[in-house]
Amino acid sequence: MLASCLSRSFIVGFLALMLTSCGQSDPSQSVTDNTTNNKTYRWKMVTTWPPGFPVLQEGAERFAANIKAMSNGRLEIKVYAGGELIPALQVFEAVSQGTVEMGHGSAYYWAGKVPEAQFFSTVPFGMTALGMNSWLYDGGGLELWREIYKPFHVIPFPLGNTGVQMGGWFNKEINSVDDLQGLKMRIPGLGGKVLAKAGGNPVLLAGSEVYSALERNTIDATEWIGPYHDERLGLYRAAQHYYYPGWHEPGTVLELTVNERAWNSLPADLQAIVTNAAQAENLTMLSEMEHKNAEALQILKARDDITIAPFPDDVLQRLKTLSEETLAEEAAKNPKFKRVYEAYQAFRKKDAAWSEISERSYLNIEPAQ
Repeated sequence: MLASCLSRSFIVGFLALMLTSCGQSDPSQSVTDNTTNNKTYRWKMVTTWPPGFPVLQEGAERFAANIKAMSNGRLEIKVYAGGELIPALQVFEAVSQGTVEMGHGSAYYWAGKVPEAQFFSTVPFGMTALGMNSWLYDGGGLELWREIYKPFHVIPFPLGNTGVQMGGWFNKEINSVDDLQGLKMRIPGLGGKVLAKAGGNPVLLAGSEVYSALERNTIDATEWIGPYHDERLGLYRAAQHYYYPGWHEPGTVLELTVNERAWNSLPADLQAIVTNAAQAENLTMLSEMEHKNAEALQILKARDDITIAPFPDDVLQRLKTLSEETLAEEAAKNPKFKRVYEAYQAFRKKDAAWSEISERSYLNIEPAQ
């Protein structure tokens, strides 16, 4: 939209000037060229999302289109959905090896290769989108993230956030911690480890298998994303109990990954365009998720065949205790995980103290009768 109001040359110059003044012109700290050139760059981006997947795949494609417009066609990025060029969960490896220049996914998908990367995605009972953006952009989180990815020759950028997710769809009521015993639930990552500690049975399933598994009672419950995507997938037809909040994913960061060598090949003005386009799309995607979830929640609330309810307090308290134990155990096994965990916790403590005053006390005010 900005491009329709201002000349492209002004945009490029403004972005480069702005980024230089902020000291963020090159995340790899290896500036190769401070001037512009007329060379055209044609890159590939692979994602972890299905073709046409709302908000996430659409956001990656919008990001690429914006860069083409802002660069006057000097940087063209062709976007491939998961499975179209490479398997969805091989995005990080493809970018690391330079098979493609860019990727889009979320850091917890690479937990097997980089366990500490999960802190740059989401952790149970962790920070929401507001806290994560604050940590990444202004609290040292992004610098630490880039340091963690440096050995893989990958440069990460925040590019979207799901916001607080829902707790999931269950085919039975959850009234106490005892109801988690033996519960077969589709839930990945650290959330799955926490559920296992609580006596449940975490199951790993691809998104395409979630509905059929729940409908056929192969699993007892599943988490997906939020009201918008859950309603589109029709999960309300497979289970009747919809619980909140999404304790396992309170603010999942989506990431843009760029191959380091490819990044260093770009002139400074194109680096500036990519950096600022990523930051803009990070905001746009989160805003879109919040709006669409709010609308979809009203649709789901109007249904008489489902119940939407909070998890009981004792269930959430138990899951929170087990989450803290899980993170501490993982940190004890892995020095890199421990380092990121400590940095995350230090910022989270400050953020929570401020949020208690700035947000929670405000939201808890009851209207006068």
